[in-house]
Amino acid sequence: MKILVVGSGGREHALAWKLGRSPDAKRIFCAPGNAGTGEIAENVAISVGDLKALVRFARENRIDLTVVGPDDLFAAEKLRAFGPTKSAARIEASKIFAKELMRAQKIPTAEARTFTNSKDALDYCERLEFPVVIKADGLALGKGVIIAADAAEARSAIDEMMTQGRFGDAGRRIVVEDFLRGTECSLHALVDGSSYRLLESARDHKRALDGDQGPNTGGMGAFSPANNWNDKLQSQFETKIMQPLLSGLLQQGITFRGLLYPGLIITSDGARVLEFNCRFGDPETQALLPRMKSDLLPLLEATMDGNLAKCAIEWDTRAAVTVVLASGGYPGKYETGKTVSGLDDAAKLEDVQIFHAGTKRANGDVKTAGGRVLAVTALGSTLEAARARAYEAVSRIHFENCHYRRDIALGNSRNTGLSRP
Repeated sequence: MKILVVGSGGREHALAWKLGRSPDAKRIFCAPGNAGTGEIAENVAISVGDLKALVRFARENRIDLTVVGPDDLFAAEKLRAFGPTKSAARIEASKIFAKELMRAQKIPTAEARTFTNSKDALDYCERLEFPVVIKADGLALGKGVIIAADAAEARSAIDEMMTQGRFGDAGRRIVVEDFLRGTECSLHALVDGSSYRLLESARDHKRALDGDQGPNTGGMGAFSPANNWNDKLQSQFETKIMQPLLSGLLQQGITFRGLLYPGLIITSDGARVLEFNCRFGDPETQALLPRMKSDLLPLLEATMDGNLAKCAIEWDTRAAVTVVLASGGYPGKYETGKTVSGLDDAAKLEDVQIFHAGTKRANGDVKTAGGRVLAVTALGSTLEAARARAYEAVSRIHFENCHYRRDIALGNSRNTGLSRP
């Protein structure tokens, strides 16, 4: 099969790496890819947002499967793509739609109100106990979620979103919800419309600095399995979240086929949904796929064809720890073009896999080209062993102003009630 993976991050490198291990994968393309994907696939100079060019490339090159692609345009051209339709993807694209669906299906989540008028939202906040969470309805490049510590911060957030139009149409409607306290957990599920298969649990670290300090990021590391997840929580998750969710979607005439990633927070009362995502998590994917012993390609095909009920997923019982190496200054301003050294030395370590994110190749060298540069994953018989091996690999990699957290998988994550960027 010819496979096209859309994207340039560590998640896409991990997907291309895992799909490339399938005996049925004959040729893999990445658009636009990075220096790492260029070593295992053919990079194509098409940006993620140029959907028409991606469809044209898939058609002209007779691509059999596009992964992490928008399904509607590909379906119109009778091209196979792994990803939900636009109507199904509303569960991620509209927080209001997701909240209304959860309320109708009695899915446990934070109490919330939706607003289309800034004055009404401000009046409501005056009656609340702080902190509160204020969310733009639509996708806002990871910046549309604000935790307001007091009324002044709430007024500022509402004014930016609804009056100043900071996020355009995405912020014209907002959600104001209670702040939930607890620890976060990442659950991924392949969903074929009526059936689903859960992937292993994982946790990520969103804050830029050790001890969960500093600004929110796309993710500075992850580990699997999660240390705050158990069989009881999983049973509750399936009966109170997944099954009601799929039932509610089908009642609305929506068949969800693709990857569903509910961001969860584990409170004293059990698991609560923070939000839904329709794509593999980053950096959770980099921790999960090295643990997956099953061939990913037939699982994706079964998801698209509605045949997941016949599938099982086999997992490596070892733990995985992923440490993200970022450019100094990320998620704020940072410099690029720094030469990366030590990659071959780090890759020599047993059970270590290095996934590229913000990298490019120039004059034979790997250069930094983004905020998150690399994700270093190691497997180990215990979480502690995997963590030690991951940091041993990290110690062999160097580039100017390299920044990474030194407490990934220590089990002291305190992030509470934060939606994923």
